[in-house]
Amino acid sequence: MSIVVKFFVAPDDTSASLALQTGPGRAFESLSFGNFDPAEAVIEWECLLAGGSFEKLVEAGEPRIVAGQDNDGCVVFALSPHLSTALADATHSRLSDFATSWTQLRVEDGEVIDTEIADAIVGDLAALVSRARRQNQGVYCWVA
Repeated sequence: MSIVVKFFVAPDDTSASLALQTGPGRAFESLSFGNFDPAEAVIEWECLLAGGSFEKLVEAGEPRIVAGQDNDGCVVFALSPHLSTALADATHSRLSDFATSWTQLRVEDGEVIDTEIADAIVGDLAALVSRARRQNQGVYCWVA
């Protein structure tokens, strides 16, 4: 099964929810990836990069869904402010170490993600988050 993942910048939840049916398109600055579970990934990223417990983040409702249902359809969710801050503030070296840790965590669960691809995903996402913060906007994820 193929998964389409697009992280994108939007001014607010209402604007982000407009991407539900067709994705962020040209209306929003975005990054496209595929074939990993982004909802699980953002929780893992927050644990690895910013600290915290996977279970506590899930219990707290992370990631926060802003549109759609988290079952067999398209969904839009928000990156947490804590994760956004950690990504934006991380050095290139820290992001690289974090990407390596994420790939090792995925291997433990039987999923192989190439380290170079993981490095590109987290590096590009950190840059997107930094640009969004300068514009006082949030980062969201559309999954189809």
